[in-house]
Amino acid sequence: MNRTNYIFLILIGICCISARAQSDSIHWLQEVELSDVKLQQFSTGQHITKISDSLLKKNQPQLTDILNFNSSIYFKENGRGMVSSPSFRGTTASQTAVIWNGININSQFNGQLDFNTVNTGAYDQISIRGGGGSVVYGTGAIGGSVHFNNSVSFRNKQEHQLLLQYGSFNTVDTRYNFKLAKNNWSLNLALARNSSDNNYEFPGDRGENLNGAYYNHSVNIALGYRIDSDHTLKFISETYGGKRHFSLIRPSENRTKYLDLNNRNLLEWHAELSDFQQTTSLALINEEYKYFANTESDSYSFGVAKSLIAKYDLDYNLNSDILLNTVIQNTYTDGEGSNIGNNDRNIFSAAILGKHQITDVLQYEAGLRKEITGNYESPLLFSLGVNYELTDFYTLKLNASKNFRIPTYNDLYWSSAGNPDINTEKSLQAELGNQFSVQNMEAGVTFYYNDVSDMIRWLPGTDGIWRPGNEDEVNIYGLESFFNWNKTFSKDQNFHARLSYAYTISRNQETSRQLIYVPFHKATGNLSYSFHHFTPSIQVLYNGLVYTRTDHSEELPGYFLANLALAYTMGREREWELGGRANNLFDTAYQNVEDRWMPGINFNFYINFKF
Repeated sequence: MNRTNYIFLILIGICCISARAQSDSIHWLQEVELSDVKLQQFSTGQHITKISDSLLKKNQPQLTDILNFNSSIYFKENGRGMVSSPSFRGTTASQTAVIWNGININSQFNGQLDFNTVNTGAYDQISIRGGGGSVVYGTGAIGGSVHFNNSVSFRNKQEHQLLLQYGSFNTVDTRYNFKLAKNNWSLNLALARNSSDNNYEFPGDRGENLNGAYYNHSVNIALGYRIDSDHTLKFISETYGGKRHFSLIRPSENRTKYLDLNNRNLLEWHAELSDFQQTTSLALINEEYKYFANTESDSYSFGVAKSLIAKYDLDYNLNSDILLNTVIQNTYTDGEGSNIGNNDRNIFSAAILGKHQITDVLQYEAGLRKEITGNYESPLLFSLGVNYELTDFYTLKLNASKNFRIPTYNDLYWSSAGNPDINTEKSLQAELGNQFSVQNMEAGVTFYYNDVSDMIRWLPGTDGIWRPGNEDEVNIYGLESFFNWNKTFSKDQNFHARLSYAYTISRNQETSRQLIYVPFHKATGNLSYSFHHFTPSIQVLYNGLVYTRTDHSEELPGYFLANLALAYTMGREREWELGGRANNLFDTAYQNVEDRWMPGINFNFYINFKF
């Protein structure tokens, strides 16, 4: 450990010892609790998009489908239900951090998450935050972060919810949620199962999607116990299992399949003790996969990674306007695989954050983070954010940060190719946001710039073997905009509109060419109108042209998609809902990965009821 590391840790220790506080308006214990409180506390200068619980319940179970039509993130899908990788603000898939109840769950093997392995029925809230977040959430939070949260509520209730959905290609989606809260106990249980033959026809008589069948299931439990008014225990657990037969490009190819099993467990103790509030967390994250290159053979490649995470989070309110926060975390990972051998690594990190409400209309925050490990050299990270409410309807937002992505197990240890001397990817970025609010309308536009250095790429060497190295410098800039409007005409009539547009330049600094699979333009729209018991709605999506070769010799054209839906509610409290949806209404022939055609027009019908 060098002198800089020692000094940084000593400063954090001094802050922990010397601060004094009392409970106030900046931090409070909510009746409905989320583990990822940092998302609200330390996002000054950044915009957060929340996906509503009703939207999660009514749409397709895969997270890709929801985020594709409700965010500026571009997704590369190797066919419907196959591997899905995000590009957020022009970055790579491993530069989007995925946060599960405050814990970073990006894969230890490749640094990313396959968004088609996430069943949306398992969560109470999903949020999207654009821009840097490594000071709070660690590796990968360069383009932005996606947050999955399970809530714990102590409001007395007992509720069952069941959703049954059937669609084209023999697609079956079943979700059951049970919520119980009584006195000081709370239990949320979510069960989900999704399967499909996935044998859709390719456009233009190109044949059928072969070997594309899949199924997955998930079990989520959130258990809470309030010991007294100052102490709360929470246990959150998730198990996901899935099997996919990867779609073929040509019928002559070998049929493959992929099995994955992910298990996540989080134990959390929250305490409010006179001068401070603390949260102690212990998480066990397990990811495992098996890949069969030929389904007719019993041989397979595999990978298993187990991570034990211990985190201590301490809040101090110096007064009613100033919040100090210290987070200390240790992550130990033991990984084993066919191509990486057996390797472990230990990462210690410490961060200090501060937030100051200067006046009723002006606040700022600042943060520092440092990681220490023997596997790579980690930079000192920083963040700074400002919110300034210039008028009742206009707020100016500013944010700047230094972020990073650590080398993955594949980068470091891949057999005969791993590079133990590889550097972390680093990012310097800034953004300026403008947000407008007038009665029931909200709009905003954010301009951003991001300079990424030491980007890791796998390239072939003189011996023909592909190896990772710090190859690229990338300049990224652009804008994101949104418009939301809710209008209630009467007790039984309501209109909702949600629009977004993103313009992205993501260029290799050496060649001045746009990165592959990064569209210049993306736009989304969601319109719904509720009258009496009926709710018709339409979703639209436009993805612009993307290049598929670094020399821009090949490209995929842009495409426009539309989904049309109709729902009807029944019952005294409208606890029953029947609905149907036509996806890809205009039967658009499109692909967002080369030679990976997506389905044309298809349908699904559902019944959703509470009891």
